[in-house]
Amino acid sequence: MRWPFFYGWVIVVGAFITMGIGVNTRTAFSLLFPPIVTEFGWERGVTAGAFSAGFVAATLVAPFLGMLMDRVGPRVVVPLGVILVSSGMGLATLIRHPWHLYLTLGILVVGGSVFVSYIGHSLFLPHWFVRKRGLAIGIAFSGVGMGSILLLPWLQRLIGQTGWRYACLSLAVLLLVTLLPLNLILPRRRPEDVGLTPDGDQPLHSTSEAIAGLANVVDQAWAATDWTVGKALKTARFWWLCLAYYGGLYTWYAVQVHQTKYLLDIGVPSEQAAFALGLVGLTGVVGQIALGYLSDRLGREWAWTLSSLGFFLCYATLLVLPASPQPLLLYGMVGAQGLLGYGLASVFGAIPVEVFPGKRYGTIFGTLNVASNAGAACGPWITGLLYDTTGTYDLAFVFAMIVSLVSIIAMWIAAPRKVRVVAGQIPRLRARNAVPRQP
Repeated sequence: MRWPFFYGWVIVVGAFITMGIGVNTRTAFSLLFPPIVTEFGWERGVTAGAFSAGFVAATLVAPFLGMLMDRVGPRVVVPLGVILVSSGMGLATLIRHPWHLYLTLGILVVGGSVFVSYIGHSLFLPHWFVRKRGLAIGIAFSGVGMGSILLLPWLQRLIGQTGWRYACLSLAVLLLVTLLPLNLILPRRRPEDVGLTPDGDQPLHSTSEAIAGLANVVDQAWAATDWTVGKALKTARFWWLCLAYYGGLYTWYAVQVHQTKYLLDIGVPSEQAAFALGLVGLTGVVGQIALGYLSDRLGREWAWTLSSLGFFLCYATLLVLPASPQPLLLYGMVGAQGLLGYGLASVFGAIPVEVFPGKRYGTIFGTLNVASNAGAACGPWITGLLYDTTGTYDLAFVFAMIVSLVSIIAMWIAAPRKVRVVAGQIPRLRARNAVPRQP
């Protein structure tokens, strides 16, 4: 095995571990949500609003996160996120008022998690792969699913046996002991920083030569542009991507925050509800890897479409569950959310780096994530608000289904395939561009 090829996959393994623990610390809000509501008696909209407040903070930070990654790289950025998230979990044990909740589990945990989650890793991981970009990102991000099936049931048992405060403290220690040393040692910004190239290929003389050799460029003028935030903001494609990303994360986090409480409300036992949340993550391992691979063969739009349809089916199943609370429907919801919905993560970072590559990619991607984080913030908050207003989740789930469809339409209009095709489509592009022989 060649060392350059091996090094890229070491980066993937590091991301797998970091995502498995870091993102699930944020996901744990869904398990902490019921006991906090029960203990303090706060309204669900107010309590879920802490999660949304965290994503508002992440939205404000996202453009600066991209700039920070461009300047200092993941060896500074990711450990900083670990410290923020672990501090939030530790301080959460002191919660007495809603603003305490918003500051700790909201701003520090959810907001700080942007440094260690999908967004943070999408700022450097896509640089290490081109031909297998979707697959590599899918494997790295599938750590979230593997972590969920291990961490979330364990956390639910801790909550039941020792209380939610001890569970928060345990997660804080786990973060510091495992992720801080790992990320101080491992990550590199780009393969060029250590004399390597993407996919472990032999070094080429220039970036333009690499692009020409891959032969995946459809729009030559677009690909040759030296993209900046200002230039990107002037394109319709950027704004369609914003709408798609807003919708994708709206539907993802609306169900993630409210799923456990909803299942408890309709009579699902607490351990089974926690297991369902963890099983979503486990099936997401398969979904992210499979859709990542599929996106490398058929295109990023198809993977995004299948993922968004997965969330659509998830919400539809949740609407049916109260009338027919069968295990088959429950695990059908899990499958739709995990096998399909979570596959969105495999193309989350691949699409922007292919549409707006260059030295300022981090800043552009951070700016794009103002929209995605806004979706992640609005999803839980609007869902809780609609529940508090109507006394049921029905309207909230129907609205989320509509948002899923809008996200699909926006991605097809943005059309990443019209800038660069994926590796599996290169032969077709070459055949289309071949000059017919003269008789």
